[in-house]
Amino acid sequence: MLQRTDIQKRFSHVQQVVNQAQEALRNEGSVPSEIRDCMQKLADETDRAQSVMQSNDESTMIQCIDDLEAIGDEAKRVCTSTRPSPQVQSVVVRVHDELSNLKHQLH
Repeated sequence: MLQRTDIQKRFSHVQQVVNQAQEALRNEGSVPSEIRDCMQKLADETDRAQSVMQSNDESTMIQCIDDLEAIGDEAKRVCTSTRPSPQVQSVVVRVHDELSNLKHQLH
């Protein structure tokens, strides 16, 4: 299991990946609204999670990552059903994979 500082470092990386995905979606011409909405929700929740990641409460940190990973799952499902461009699909899958990997390292 990861220690608090390791969780914080990994979360910082996840934030970077989410920000890169948001930028990629802004630059992409046609992104289905369902994907855009889901990724915006993920970006908003990642911003909110920042304060949790600064805490000393590992169980709350882990729950927060679990919640973010669930949103990542939703984004990936939406991606499968809406069939966006390969570029959009790639960034959504990357975000999902980062969150999923972190979650699995915590459990």
